[in-house]
Amino acid sequence: MPLTNAEKQKRYRDKKAQDGKKEARGYLTEQAQECLEDIRHQTGWDDSTILSNALRLTYAAQKCGQVKILNNWLLKNEK
Repeated sequence: MPLTNAEKQKRYRDKKAQDGKKEARGYLTEQAQECLEDIRHQTGWDDSTILSNALRLTYAAQKCGQVKILNNWLLKNEK
């Protein structure tokens, strides 16, 4: 008997979890959606790669004491 859509999705999520990956969900502001489209267009990355890199870059900025500077740039440039 063929699998239902929900069963396929669960199997997919279980496989990703076994691979050590974790799903993250959230809602994007209109500004963030524009940034997402720009990044996707410029890099060709999929959503998972963009999210992973965004978190890693944010972490690096925090470790280097640059989060405030970057946040101020985002506010100044209305991003």
